[in-house]
Amino acid sequence: MSQKLTIFIHIYKHPHRIEKHIISIWVLKMGGGLLILDHNEPESNELDEEFVSNSLESLPEGFVANALSLTSPRDVCRLSSVCSVFRSAAEWDAVWEKFLPFDYQKIVTETVDGGVDGLVRLGSKKEVYLSLCDRPVIIDGGSKSFWLDKWSGKRCYMLAARDLSIVWDDTPMYWRWISVPESRFSEVVELMSVCWLEVHGKINISMLSIDTCYVAYLVYKSTPNTYGFEHHPAEVSFGLRDVITPEGQMKKMYLDPEVYQSQIYEHGHVQEEKLGRRTGMFNPFRRLGSQCNVRPPLNGPKRRPDGWLEIELGEFLNEDGKQGEVEMSVMEVKGRNWKGGLIIQGIEIRPKAS
Repeated sequence: MSQKLTIFIHIYKHPHRIEKHIISIWVLKMGGGLLILDHNEPESNELDEEFVSNSLESLPEGFVANALSLTSPRDVCRLSSVCSVFRSAAEWDAVWEKFLPFDYQKIVTETVDGGVDGLVRLGSKKEVYLSLCDRPVIIDGGSKSFWLDKWSGKRCYMLAARDLSIVWDDTPMYWRWISVPESRFSEVVELMSVCWLEVHGKINISMLSIDTCYVAYLVYKSTPNTYGFEHHPAEVSFGLRDVITPEGQMKKMYLDPEVYQSQIYEHGHVQEEKLGRRTGMFNPFRRLGSQCNVRPPLNGPKRRPDGWLEIELGEFLNEDGKQGEVEMSVMEVKGRNWKGGLIIQGIEIRPKAS
């Protein structure tokens, strides 16, 4: 029978200061045996700090490393501050090997940007893990980038613009393929002028981490020449391919950041008028508050740390057992007015922030 090691730690004090955590429960379960490090007063929420420290220091480092490998990268970083045994065990290759994708060696050997050489030279699995978190690698012949979420180890991807299905992207008068130094891909696509904006992307579910809620984002830039997006918002979606999203459930987004900011301002101005801000605190609209029929503003782009913009397309829960492909879409086809001036880098798929 294979041995199983689980560890449960309940921490009560100073959650924002790891070095002063008081561990109140510590259970190691090894096969059928049970070792409990407890206090003379089990009903107490706090154990004697010196007793706990001495008990933890006496644990075999291999046991601790095995236990840490069953947690998460975030927990390992936190628990490494508990004591010297934890700090040392947190460096073991066996710990970080569990957080790396099972096929990470295959992934890095398929990189097209030379990243594999740097990863091979790294001296430990922890360094490989952190490198894959901080420096996305280009895979699939340059059509995708891959990295890991630092705190969970979940897989993340960006589909390059070349990997997307864009209506009329092969017609230079509508779309133009260019290179920009701030993109991770060799090419991005610039919207010249179209009256029918339709962008789709897809990825196989098997490439994603299981039991994970993913969020998809269009990653793009606006330019001084952006125009035509003030008339109608874009409709966006993210979900199983071939499953039609009802029109009433499609999310609507403003792609032009200036239009988005303008509608936020206008919404705030209308809300002030309806709530009677200018007519005094005794206005009945102010008393009714939430009963006023004030439509919330639509969502719009947010600025990323890398300088690009992103809009959320939707969420997808990848539960164990799901198969097939998930598809993302961005469409503005109802207005039929001409629009242009955006530069699309790709569509990013990453775990929902917890």
